[in-house]
Amino acid sequence: MCAIVDANVAPEVFGDSHPVNEAGRGFFSWLNAGKGKLIVGGKLRNELGAIRRFREWAAQAVQAGIVQSVDDAAVNEEARKLESGKALRSNDAHIIVLARVSGARLLYSNDDLLQQDFTDHRLVSKPRGKVFSTRQTTAFTSDQRNLLANRKLCRIRR
Repeated sequence: MCAIVDANVAPEVFGDSHPVNEAGRGFFSWLNAGKGKLIVGGKLRNELGAIRRFREWAAQAVQAGIVQSVDDAAVNEEARKLESGKALRSNDAHIIVLARVSGARLLYSNDDLLQQDFTDHRLVSKPRGKVFSTRQTTAFTSDQRNLLANRKLCRIRR
């Protein structure tokens, strides 16, 4: 299972001393248990890199194979191309491109426009993107647990 964490929820997962809500703790535990891979690259790598606890955690997580990197230049170049079109609602082309390039089909985000883009079959497909969010509640819900248990949300590109 591959997932992308948007910068707008990164503090929920990688808080200063610990994740700050139940859903963030559940997601963080899922990653640390090695049940999923966190995909980073391009602009998102820089956004997450600004969070001290993420940097500290990622140093070990990369060695454990929990963090998978995508070439920054490739993500940034494709994001510029996507931004020039009219297909996006959000200003997060880098996230959509990261999903396309990596095959990640799970996004943790509370950005409504990005959520719409990520679940738009014209932008992210085969399989369509799914969203893990804490907009409605910060509890770790059964729906969120089911998303994390779904092994079909990572299309590996060959």
